[in-house]
Amino acid sequence: MAYIQEQQGHYPAALYYLAVAQRRWPTAATWNKMIELAQANRLEGYSSSWQSSIRLSLERYYMLLLEVLLTVAVAAGTILLARLLKHRHVEVGWWVAFGLYVALLAGFVNVFQPEQTGLVCRTQAVIMSGPSAGAGWLTVAAAGDRLVVQGRQDIWYKVLWHGQTAYIRQGNLLLVE
Repeated sequence: MAYIQEQQGHYPAALYYLAVAQRRWPTAATWNKMIELAQANRLEGYSSSWQSSIRLSLERYYMLLLEVLLTVAVAAGTILLARLLKHRHVEVGWWVAFGLYVALLAGFVNVFQPEQTGLVCRTQAVIMSGPSAGAGWLTVAAAGDRLVVQGRQDIWYKVLWHGQTAYIRQGNLLLVE
């Protein structure tokens, strides 16, 4: 669908389809195509730095690694409980090790979780300094600009724009899910 949209000149739609594909299964080829389209149309939010290539690698294997880590946690917890029920005693060191493992797992989930992104879907969408129509204008975003979504407040998305917190109306942003 992305290539059809690109051929018809609908680059925001092409970028959206590419972003959805990238979210499902991150690849360098898809990311590079997104960068190519973004550069051709002077869009923001698409970087080709070494940090983005590392993030791409982490995103690619995040779900698989998370599944393995959770499986190990469930298996270890089941073994510890079975030993507790059978012997009525399990050494405290094993419980401490299990607790540390679960804490590291929680840290992994919070630190390496793929970021939520959205694409501006309307031309000249206003990015504001606060979540209100009376807040100051920061800039006007072009259709296809990619923003990191940090949260939601009423009818506004809290986004990251050039390293600072900004807000955009929900109707102006399509979340990539």
